[in-house]
Amino acid sequence: MDRGVSRNGVPIRLTEERWFHIVENHDDLAGHYDDVLDAIEHPDVILRGDEGALIAARRVASAAGGMWR
Repeated sequence: MDRGVSRNGVPIRLTEERWFHIVENHDDLAGHYDDVLDAIEHPDVILRGDEGALIAARRVASAAGGMWR
């Protein structure tokens, strides 16, 4: 398990169970564990999710011209 600190100063734990849940629903993120942890700490944008959740996202380069992680 790794930890990061959000832009709001909230400690975030990225457990193995949570990581498997993420890649199960977003298979394009498989192999990008460190990138996801970095996006939590240094997002380009923070989006409001369901039930008041905040979603950190970061734009990354791709062959298609860029995408959000």
